[in-house]
Amino acid sequence: MNDVSFASLLTPEGHALLDEVRGTEPAQELAVATRLRRDHPAELVSAALGQARLRQRAAAKFGAEDAERMYFTPNGVEQSTRTTVATHRARRLRSLGVHSVADLCSGIGGDAIALARAGIRVLAVDRDPLTVAVARANAEALGLAELIEVREADVTEVDTQAYDAVFVDPARRGGRGRIFDPEAYSPPLSWAIATALKAPLAALKIAPGIPHEAVPAEAEAEWISDAGDVKEAVLWFGTEPGLVRATLLPGPRELRGRGLPDPAVRAVGRYLYEPDGAVIRAHLVAEVAEEVDGGLVDETIAYITADELRPTPYATAYEITDRLPFNVKKLKALLRERGVGVLTVKKRGSAVEPEELRKKALPKSHGPHSATVFLTRVAGAPTMLLGHPAQRHAP
Repeated sequence: MNDVSFASLLTPEGHALLDEVRGTEPAQELAVATRLRRDHPAELVSAALGQARLRQRAAAKFGAEDAERMYFTPNGVEQSTRTTVATHRARRLRSLGVHSVADLCSGIGGDAIALARAGIRVLAVDRDPLTVAVARANAEALGLAELIEVREADVTEVDTQAYDAVFVDPARRGGRGRIFDPEAYSPPLSWAIATALKAPLAALKIAPGIPHEAVPAEAEAEWISDAGDVKEAVLWFGTEPGLVRATLLPGPRELRGRGLPDPAVRAVGRYLYEPDGAVIRAHLVAEVAEEVDGGLVDETIAYITADELRPTPYATAYEITDRLPFNVKKLKALLRERGVGVLTVKKRGSAVEPEELRKKALPKSHGPHSATVFLTRVAGAPTMLLGHPAQRHAP
């Protein structure tokens, strides 16, 4: 899609065509395109069908209602912040007294939309003309144009002094895919940090895999997960320097770091706790271990074991029924004995592929029960721990 074909989607004819192709299944596209090209320009038909595909993909991030009204580019769908995460960040900024934000590298406007809905005035800046046009159309489509000013510019040349806060979301994908070096971001992370340090308040969206040693001393670092999936990390400036937190959505649930030492390794107890990914990324496993009075199964593995069940929102608890050295034949015999027909395979510190193990270990005559097997190391030895999600029983 180019600027001209996108502009055609904003015409009355384009709007009508988008309504007509809504919900078109991939298998139907050729027939639908052939029919519509009898009465509409081929380029417009292709743009409408492409937009319909993007809207279907975007529903997972933006919700079906918004996605059906918004406009997207392939990169925009891929790189946009999930609405739940953007809303969480916008609410925090609003709670910090922010009334205006310069949203740099704004993309198609996902964060700008959440900020505006929180009552914050937004300057959304991007240097790509098509992306800017899409962001402007999204602000109009969602009735937020009065709060969102969209500007085509190089973010490094934008004066942000008039704004209460700065939000920067550097591009972390290039022509060859995901970029892992923060200095290869566009713009580089060092520029984003320098810009943040000049602002009264700032938030920088970064990849969750950023090394902790790369976090500036002036920043608060937050790792965010949504429904158990780690989505991003954020460096906050002007809040609580040095703080590390894990935020779990929905909720939100917030676990703050207290600088605890690594938990001790102990023998596998009755329960195994699998910390949320944001907790692990934030290096806050020790905080969860203290909460459940547990220790690690291995000094290099983020599994916590304990003798008692103490439910926590920051980890999923499993009751362990069996512990055995890694041996597929023994596991298969045990599953047959227990009548297991559904097997969930989880792993940390194991090179075994879960699907491969599932195929080899499940008996051909599937039983009615389910189980979870953890492939891990216990005190350095490859081990299988068999169990199931823990249930807290009434006293």
